[in-house]
Amino acid sequence: MSRPLRWRARAVVAAIAVIAVAVVWVTNRLLTERFTETTRNRAEVRLALYSGNIMSELQRNSVVPLLLARDPMLITALNTRDYSQSSQRLISYRDEIGAAELMLLDADGRTVAATDRNLIGTLHRAEPYFVEAVRSPDTVFSAVERETTSFDFIYSRRVESDRQTLGVIVVEVDLKKFERSWASIADAVMVTNSEGRIILASEPRWRGVTIDEALAAVPAPSAIERAIRQASAEWGALPTDVFLRGEAAMRLDGRVPFQGWRITAFTTFSSVRERVNAVIALEIMVFAILLATAFYFLSRRAQSRSLLLQRESAELRALNARLQREIAEREKVQKTLEVAEQTLAQSSKLAALGEMSASVSHELNQPLAAMKTYLAGAKLLLQRKRPEEALSSFQRIDDLIERMGAITRQLKSYARKGGEAFEPLDARDALSSALSMMEPQLKRRKLAITRAVPRHPVMVMADRVRLEQVIINLLRNALDATKDVADPAVDLILSAGETAVLTVRDNGHGIEDLERLFEPFYTTKAPGDGVGLGLAISSGIVNDLGGRLTARNAASGGAVFEVQLPILGSEVEAAE
Repeated sequence: MSRPLRWRARAVVAAIAVIAVAVVWVTNRLLTERFTETTRNRAEVRLALYSGNIMSELQRNSVVPLLLARDPMLITALNTRDYSQSSQRLISYRDEIGAAELMLLDADGRTVAATDRNLIGTLHRAEPYFVEAVRSPDTVFSAVERETTSFDFIYSRRVESDRQTLGVIVVEVDLKKFERSWASIADAVMVTNSEGRIILASEPRWRGVTIDEALAAVPAPSAIERAIRQASAEWGALPTDVFLRGEAAMRLDGRVPFQGWRITAFTTFSSVRERVNAVIALEIMVFAILLATAFYFLSRRAQSRSLLLQRESAELRALNARLQREIAEREKVQKTLEVAEQTLAQSSKLAALGEMSASVSHELNQPLAAMKTYLAGAKLLLQRKRPEEALSSFQRIDDLIERMGAITRQLKSYARKGGEAFEPLDARDALSSALSMMEPQLKRRKLAITRAVPRHPVMVMADRVRLEQVIINLLRNALDATKDVADPAVDLILSAGETAVLTVRDNGHGIEDLERLFEPFYTTKAPGDGVGLGLAISSGIVNDLGGRLTARNAASGGAVFEVQLPILGSEVEAAE
């Protein structure tokens, strides 16, 4: 090897060594900061998810006492003091709601019915959830600390009849399931109340104390451990907040928007250090390979360049030939595609024509049936010389004609997917209008209707005619499902939370095939009773409104349909 070449090789080796040290140092700094930020962001997302799960569980159970306090069966049991069926009633509710425990207390604070029958007869007269529920007209929340350093989270509401307090309904919220899920992760999670005391934690021994007291209970590290941790933190540039379980950890605090609660999580840096070390080890290995092969590339540079040019030339020729073949194949496929597009366009026109005809026939059947009923009633009223009442029937017939016109106009606009017909409306009004439309069929069937709606408006952005059309289709399905039931009943529940939810529940025989339920032309009715388009059309309407239509079988029997629609202005409220 000549002298210039030897000096050149030494310069290359020295340059590689300097570059390796610089790259490793810069990589360690940059990746540590990047992975630390990524770990922090993921921890913040998990913290927001934990907070959202807690709020969702609290909100889902907050409406339960209001519904149970109005249950006619429970009110009758408190009036007559016959509690033989009350516990079974509460058990059925618990299975459906998912609450931890349900109890019914009489006016003296004694448990007269409960999902856990061992609690029947126990006294709760001095408990805060009983005292505050008797005093307040609204639902109250209590976090009760037990002797086992645990907390019970309870909603309660008094049960009234003729403005007289009969008892209290108690609903225990199952928040301990979050503790069980936190126990399986590496993070340490704790929730504190407005007083700063820990009420939920991944470590059971932390409950009932403050965060500082909980951290003080962790065994202190030795001097050697502290020195190693300090050196590791300085080398990795880790923003250590606290040492937890022998590892450096960052602390993240968040707010649970409920009675001043806060949530805190401690996330370790172990994954950050492992990922950074893996990249650094890879870089060192790459530089070692470069250093070992540097001399070879210097001595064989000319020969390698010649071989590289020959290889590139051969690859270019092969690539040119392959491109020519691909161009010919693409031209052939393009011609085939044009023929297929023409065939598909013709098929789509025929399919659209068939679907439109079936939809018009199905959607006009309901108004026509109602018009026939009102005409028969008007004829009978005229025969009895009651023209004023007959005029009312004619007015309803006129309204139905207007609705038929609106339906035909709506079906014409199906292809546009536009929002020009959307308007802010109260979901309660749409429900009342649909019930009025179904009034003749409901009276003829003697169906027991139970309706539960909020006192305040439930505003959504929707097309009134299409929303009423969905509700009428669900009511018709409920009528058909309860045709062979001795005591047919339908429950209509409208609730407003993060979304507006309308629940239609019947006591029929349930749904046999949930997977095909929303397919067009799928029906279990006899020929002539339906074409199987009601639920398919309803599902499409709800999707166009930005919501979702779901179905399931209730645990106690019957079918449950849920229409979920976005609350008007929910995006603005979430931003605030």
